[in-house]
Amino acid sequence: MPNIMDYLDWRGDIVFAYAPFNEVDNLILSQLVYVNLDHIVPSRWTEGSITIREAAERYFALYSEEERSRLGYITRISLPLLHKLADCPRFATARLSHFERTIDLDRVKQFAAMRIALDDGSVFYAYRGTDNTIVGWKENFQMCITTPVPAQYEALRYLEDTAEGDDAPLRLGGHSKGGNLAVYAAARCRSELRRRIIAVYNNDGPGFDASMMRSEGYRELLDRIVTIVPQSSVVGLLLEHAEAYIVVQSKASLLMQHEAFTWEVKGSSFVRGDAVEKNSQLLDTTLKSWLAQLGKEQRQQFIAAVFHALDVGEVRTLEDLGRAKWSSINGMIRAMNQTPEYKTVLARTLRLLLREGHRVMLAAAREARLRTSPTAIPSTLLESVTQQAQGMAAEERS
Repeated sequence: MPNIMDYLDWRGDIVFAYAPFNEVDNLILSQLVYVNLDHIVPSRWTEGSITIREAAERYFALYSEEERSRLGYITRISLPLLHKLADCPRFATARLSHFERTIDLDRVKQFAAMRIALDDGSVFYAYRGTDNTIVGWKENFQMCITTPVPAQYEALRYLEDTAEGDDAPLRLGGHSKGGNLAVYAAARCRSELRRRIIAVYNNDGPGFDASMMRSEGYRELLDRIVTIVPQSSVVGLLLEHAEAYIVVQSKASLLMQHEAFTWEVKGSSFVRGDAVEKNSQLLDTTLKSWLAQLGKEQRQQFIAAVFHALDVGEVRTLEDLGRAKWSSINGMIRAMNQTPEYKTVLARTLRLLLREGHRVMLAAAREARLRTSPTAIPSTLLESVTQQAQGMAAEERS
């Protein structure tokens, strides 16, 4: 099925004067910020801008094919998008500026953003989602404990620092964590700045805790938040959302639907799905129930245990995790055995997760039988969760 690349083939020659900004344009710009444009696009504290066409020319002249092949997965798959945008009149002359990319291991912060001035006179703020760094994933986990995390705070500072000096209408957006950052910045910024915001796009990004949703800025912004999730969404259902969301179809399955290039496009919009799939709803219910039973201290202990093991194994990126050698895996196992408190925390927390999964599956199966519904839980999934829960229960008793 067609995706955002096909959209550019169909409509990339139609400038904004003839076809206004739409939801697909938002996803394209939210994906573009995954490309590392350091030393190409003027930085956050530097004046000036360059067009997308100029950025593409400089990027592909600066980095060889061999160098590009060694980049992280999400950056690699975004490079053809940069190349195609450079040849599309709709986007080629859009001006890029204030590129910022930060990885801070000490503060557990992964942040990137870019300001994109469009030919219709508006500005799009693109916030990057989680990249391939482990520190970025650790920051995601921290969202379940506290608000703001460092990237959220940085997203707000970035918007307020770079939106001064003009009165252009603003749109903010991002994919995955980037969508969360866009909403956070828009909801927490100064009221006079918030009034300039046309829309905020959260593309399959997590929500917030209850305190954020009760805030005056969030409530003021609510009718301008556009949340888009695929049918098998997991990330986009995490935490809480007060806003309604658009469900779109994806050509991928399960967790791979999170990838933006899998979302199906028709004309100037995404192909709508009827609802989030049953398995995604069940997983979301399980995770929310699991988190509700973990206090803040327990959540902190669990995160510390997981990332202690990764640190011992010198896992710094997802690619490191995928190609971890046996010696690294052995080191992680030894680290767990040598720190009994971490081992106990991991076992107890994962046991609780499986039990909650088992309980949610059984409740859904009973409800489906009562309704004699054709959407009953797949038996293989229920059996798998049941067997794992029983195995962990037997291990605990022994």
